[in-house]
Amino acid sequence: MNYNRLTSKHKNSLREMVSKDRFSTGESNLNLHSKDQSHHPPSMPEAVIWPVDRFEVSEILKYANKNLIPITGWGSGSSLEGNPIPVRGGIVLDFSQMNRIIDIREKDFQADVEPGVIYQDLNEKLKYSGLFFPPDPGARATIGGIIANNSSGTRTVHYGSAKDYVMRLSVVLADGSYIKTGTRASKTSSGYDLIHLLVGSEGTLGIVVEATLKLTGLPQELSAAIATFPNITDAGKAVYQIRRYGLDPAALELLSTECIELINNKKGLGLTAAPTLFIEFHGPSVTYLSEALKMAQEICNDSGCTEFRSGLGRDERDRLFEARHELAEMIFQNHPDCNVQILDVAVPITGYTSMISKAREITDAAGLTGYALSHAGDGNIHLCLAGKKGNRKDWDLIDKISHEMVAEALSLGGTATGEHGVGIGKKQYMADEHGDSLEWMKKIKKLFDPNHILNPGKMF
Repeated sequence: MNYNRLTSKHKNSLREMVSKDRFSTGESNLNLHSKDQSHHPPSMPEAVIWPVDRFEVSEILKYANKNLIPITGWGSGSSLEGNPIPVRGGIVLDFSQMNRIIDIREKDFQADVEPGVIYQDLNEKLKYSGLFFPPDPGARATIGGIIANNSSGTRTVHYGSAKDYVMRLSVVLADGSYIKTGTRASKTSSGYDLIHLLVGSEGTLGIVVEATLKLTGLPQELSAAIATFPNITDAGKAVYQIRRYGLDPAALELLSTECIELINNKKGLGLTAAPTLFIEFHGPSVTYLSEALKMAQEICNDSGCTEFRSGLGRDERDRLFEARHELAEMIFQNHPDCNVQILDVAVPITGYTSMISKAREITDAAGLTGYALSHAGDGNIHLCLAGKKGNRKDWDLIDKISHEMVAEALSLGGTATGEHGVGIGKKQYMADEHGDSLEWMKKIKKLFDPNHILNPGKMF
């Protein structure tokens, strides 16, 4: 597709659509919107616009579609696969000023929000109602970004991912038209499921301008445990057994020895430096949690656990999971002269032990330090690899490891991307994962966005 560059005439026309302070071609703003948190190289947009309502979004998209100008949506720039990088230039729409929590309906367990709302800010407001929005990707992600990538996080094993909490969407399409899809009812059998087509589409089919989210009640009680293992294979076996016996943890995270050493160094937690499971249970009573922890300890011991610390209170739990959430940033800080690639694959739970062992095997063989951290309960594995900036040898090796990891995941019936999305880095695996159905995805894209102006260069 041949896109048009922004001319002076285009810029003047776009300036008239928003207030003066919400349109920029300044170098600092363009730089800020040229790169996310991934290792992918930056790409400068030609303009940044901060819309404040759907009418502005509609007018901008209508103009861009008519003039073949690329449009890329921007939340907080926390993506890890280059999802919001404007690789074809054009306009970045930054939704930080569309950040209203429009309505909270406590009795319906629902909230209406704009795409720029930060999910932690939403949960801070919801806690006074005894409710929360469960998807928890860790970074200060926006609701729009969470929807675009079908994000999940540490609590996915119990609560599910973003697709399970989006009930209704208001969307501006490529030609500027505006649609609403979904319902506030708890279920529906009416028509095609456009909600789940749009969730995870990375802004390639339309721009979300409002969402109705399903909420759930804050747990009455919670407790956490740490289980240490002599090797990562035994830890993986414990994950399978915990799931097989139906314990239903709220979080089940596996961190490699390298991760624990880094956390100890940065946070001073004094954990045993070995593969470690972080386990959390939510429930209605202390009695329920005690029984769950007792059974989890028996399973871990049978799998070779060398140390099990249970009954951790909320403060200690918060310290541990805060460290877990900050781990990716710690890795970046620990390798200031490197870029970090975070591989993201997911497999069926029966393939998890094989997959996590493969990660250890190939990183050891390559002689690289690999930080393996995973949402183990749902088979989602992240392998963080640091390569020197500009060092072709390092990055050829990391690319080789990435290909091996994805090939192994697909052979086990898994996916090339568990929660980070396709973006730039995973496009190359779409045909292998989806086969003939990929052509139907392309037809859907053509139907929604015939001029391919929405987040071009992604997905396909």
